[in-house]
Amino acid sequence: MSADRSPRDLLRQIAVISATSFMLIAALIGSGFLGGQPVEDLQGGALSAEASYLAPASPAFSIWSVIYIGLIAYTIWQAFPARRHDPRQRALGWGIALSEVLNGLWLVAAQFWTLPLTVLTIVLLLVVLAVVFRRAVATPPSGWLEAVLVDGVTGLHLGWVTLATVANTSAWLTQIAPSEWEAGADVWGLVVLAVVALVGCIMGWASGGRITPALALAWGLSWLAVGRLSGEPGSTVIGVAAIVVAVLILGVTVVRRLRTRA
Repeated sequence: MSADRSPRDLLRQIAVISATSFMLIAALIGSGFLGGQPVEDLQGGALSAEASYLAPASPAFSIWSVIYIGLIAYTIWQAFPARRHDPRQRALGWGIALSEVLNGLWLVAAQFWTLPLTVLTIVLLLVVLAVVFRRAVATPPSGWLEAVLVDGVTGLHLGWVTLATVANTSAWLTQIAPSEWEAGADVWGLVVLAVVALVGCIMGWASGGRITPALALAWGLSWLAVGRLSGEPGSTVIGVAAIVVAVLILGVTVVRRLRTRA
């Protein structure tokens, strides 16, 4: 059988469907719908919006609904026979499936395992999404639908998980750090947000101005600002810095996009 008609292509399509199913079941457990505790109540409340200085306010997490809907739509789209032997899906499909498995495993880790394991899982998820997004940038989509379902959804997933990794790690460090470290929360918050700004700007520039990662980052940073300016724990310094970083990332990405088109 020729490489153009490899049986691995059908296996890839089945793997994506299976990974999406696992992720959705884990999400239902993580939301408490199937009997598990809601995420904000897990790990002694360490993952709630009030648990650390770098946690976005609760409405920020509604972006998961958009990401899940996008991944479901992608799963249906890639399952059609016309996509089976698509070289671009060969390059991206396995990585997207792995990202969905890690997505679901994070919820399993949060429900049944330990906080450090959630950090490890989300870091692995971030690495996989970065690789998938880099491959997507390297090969142009065949049309607008593929651009939305593959590049757009992967970009949203990557942008949000970038900030979620910061929040998750901050939650863990808040649990294990001495209480006197809280006096330096503003300084450490600024350092971390500076790193987020650098990563977001590099992502926007290196991708030729792909907008969805920047939108997801700006969304999370905006709700992080809301949490610090109007909720607990409060920090005007971190709240204002989060707004500045969101505007900076969006600005750099838009400028790069305009330059690329020109």
